[in-house]
Amino acid sequence: MDIKGLPIVGTISRFVLAGILLYAGGIKIMEPHGARDAIFAYRIFPPSWGSVLGYALPLLEIGLGLLLLIGLFVRVSGLISALLMLAFVAGISSVWARGYSIDCGCFGGGGDISPAGRANRYTQEIARDLLFAGMGFWLFAKPRTLWALEKI
Repeated sequence: MDIKGLPIVGTISRFVLAGILLYAGGIKIMEPHGARDAIFAYRIFPPSWGSVLGYALPLLEIGLGLLLLIGLFVRVSGLISALLMLAFVAGISSVWARGYSIDCGCFGGGGDISPAGRANRYTQEIARDLLFAGMGFWLFAKPRTLWALEKI
């Protein structure tokens, strides 16, 4: 049997992404100024966007996490999650290329930090987010999973 057709792969991807998104969004929603400060540290968006994104990003993560957890709109949630992870990769790559040393703020916190271990830290964060993006794209391509409310 071809592993690509096994719903267990999608189920594992669905639950892992749901857990990551719920955890990351939950941590950020508890400290919205922390999320805002992390967004400012990337030096990508105008300062006026920081507060809006500081509230919107955790809500998006929690919403996606809940949809994936219960198994509704799996294809769309997987795609949006994958694109969100690629946006995080682009952001991390951007600060790395520009020579900034920041905590990505992925799980709360964020902001400028010491440059020690920057290359290793950024490499790990990018690899992690690419793995999560792959899970999201898997769910987009193969949305049929076990224990989902949505029957495909």
